[in-house]
Order: sequence, then C-alpha cells, then structure tokens
Amino acid sequence: MNENENISFDCNRGVKLMRDMYDELNCTYQVGCCKLKDYDWLSSMKQSGCDDIFEIRFKNTRKAFYKNATGLSLQVGDIVVVEATSGYDVGIITLSGATVARQKKCKCHSSNEDYKKIYRKAKAYDIEKWQDSISREHSVMIQSRKIAAELGLEMKIGDVEFQGDGTKAIFYYIADTRVDFRQLIKLFAEAFRIRIEMKQIGARQEAGLIGGIGVCGRELCCSNHISSFKSITTSAARCQDLSLNPQKLAGQCGKLKCCLNYEVASYLDAQSRIPRINEPLELEDGQAFLMKTDILRGILYFSYEKTSLAKLYPLTISEVKDIMRYNKSGRKACSLKNENENKETEFVTAVGDDSITRFDKNKKTKRRNRVNNPNKNTRQFKSKEDA
Repeated sequence: MNENENISFDCNRGVKLMRDMYDELNCTYQVGCCKLKDYDWLSSMKQSGCDDIFEIRFKNTRKAFYKNATGLSLQVGDIVVVEATSGYDVGIITLSGATVARQKKCKCHSSNEDYKKIYRKAKAYDIEKWQDSISREHSVMIQSRKIAAELGLEMKIGDVEFQGDGTKAIFYYIADTRVDFRQLIKLFAEAFRIRIEMKQIGARQEAGLIGGIGVCGRELCCSNHISSFKSITTSAARCQDLSLNPQKLAGQCGKLKCCLNYEVASYLDAQSRIPRINEPLELEDGQAFLMKTDILRGILYFSYEKTSLAKLYPLTISEVKDIMRYNKSGRKACSLKNENENKETEFVTAVGDDSITRFDKNKKTKRRNRVNNPNKNTRQFKSKEDA
C-alpha cells in the first residue's frame, strides 16, 4: 500500500516517479506514455557517423537531437542534462543508433550541422529541481491566462513548459491575429521571475500537446504520429463521397480531421476509372438516373425515378460504358429490370442513423405482443406437457 502511494506518473514527459526508502526521487522512462513515440526497428544495427547523436524528449511533442561530445555511456531511457540557449535543460533519451539517422529532422551526415551537447546524466539533485519546476507549470498557466485576459489580448495560452533548471518557461499560445505582447512579457517576468519565451501554435498542434481519444477509439493522430500538418479542405471529403456535416468532419481541435487526407489518393485513382455521366442512360423502358457511386468497388447505382431511392439497380463500370456506347450510337440498351431482378441492392441509405430512438421501435412491439398474449408461454408449456 505504501509503495503504491509513492508512485506517480507524468504522461506529459513519459516518466514514472517513485521515492525509495532513502527519500530519493527516482525517474524511469515509460514508453507507452510518450506522444509521437518512435519504434526502434534497427536497434540491433550499427550506423557509422551517428553513434554519438541521440534523440532527447521533453514535454509532450517537443523533441530534439543532441550530441554526446564527452563520450558518456548512454542508452535509451536515461535522463540527461543537456545544453540550452540559457542555462540547461533536462530530458529523456528516447532514440539512438541507426534509427536516428533516418529521422527527417536529423542531419547527422551533414558536416555543417551544429548540435547542442549532452552534459551528463541527471543526478538526484537535477531530478528534484526538474520536478519542482514541473510542479509550477499548471499554476503559472492559470495565472498567465488571467493576466492576458486583464490586458484584453485576443489570445489563448494553451500550455506552459518550464526548462529543467527552472529559469525559463515556454508559453504556447493560439491567436488568429497578430498579438502585441510586449506589456504581457513584462508582467509575466515580474510575476514569475523567470525568462519568458512566447511560441505561437495552431489548433491542431494544441490538440497534439494535450492529447486525447478520437471518435475512432484510438489516440489522436496529432499526438501519436503526425509531426507536420498539411492543409485540409472539404474537397477531401467530397471526393470520398462523405456527408458534409461539420459535426462529423471536425476533430477535437475544431478543425477538419487530419484522417480525411489519408485515403484521398486512393479515391482519386479509383475515380479516374469511373466514367463521367452527365445525362441519364437511355433504356428500352425509360431513363435511368445515377443515384449513388461506390467509388472503391466501382459500382454505380441507377434508378428509374430521379428523386427516389426505393429501387436501385447496381451496374459495374464496364456495363455502364457499354450502355453509354449504345446511347452514343443512337441505340437504347436493354432494361435493367430484367437483368437485375434477382440481384439485391447492397446500398442502404443512411437517413435516420442520427436518431437516438431508432433502436426502440422493435422493443416496443415485442412488449405489446407480450401484453396482448400474457399466457402465450403458459399455453405452449401446457401443450408440450399434455403431449
């Protein structure tokens, strides 16, 4: 019981904190807690030229590459003290070896690349000071928001990250327009007695910093693997034939979901094989109108009624091209009713899916039948017993 009370987890940095019997604070690296974590597929391989370059993780999604200039014996999971612009910072080694050379932001083969240095492994004193600085982050963020509101600045401070030595803090903020925060920095410096760095981020980056679970049940992509955010438009939803419902297309950040871009290339490739139908198909028993297209399967659904989805007839791409060729030559194709009378339409309209009570109708009818026939089960039981 006492051991569990002394254990705490910091999921923002991916560490487990525990005090031993001598009241010393021990930190261990927890891989599952880290945002934008990398799996080391090349852990058993050696890469010449990058053996002294390590990936260091700080709070949330902030990572950087540092050089082991002093020849320390380091490995993944070690908490180290690294060089900073002013003072020093504390981080965790999360990647080393051949995998580091294959990271986009790492340029260890470039002779002009100047990496900051790893000073030493963190001692008990460094870890205590590091955790004291971390404990101030939440209260400083709340107080900084109040100061910004009093000045009437149109900005939102989403997160605060203290440096390992506690002498500097990074304030992550969101703003739609340019903000003049010169007076704000003066008030921050007087209130917190630290050096201030303001860093502007977008709504997607804020969601990556905070993290969460998406509607798919998985961790948010922006905090799991996305490091560069591309522009997302409604055309990505249109080409996939998705409903343009803002509530369904928007993510937790309030912007369009990043996953809308994942399958755009596949849909565009499939759409290139589907013929453009600008006019209804001319058949022997009337005109057939295009009502629905299954892009990936290459099936087009037609109906004899322009405004009705009651009876749909599926046709493949080759069949549609044959009918269009017939119409272009001035002939009418055979009726779809004769060819598809035994086929079952797999397309089902999604109208009514948003109704919460759509599952209660069948239950009510069953209850009514039980009320109307209270002795139904009793009669069956008696008939079996008599038999």
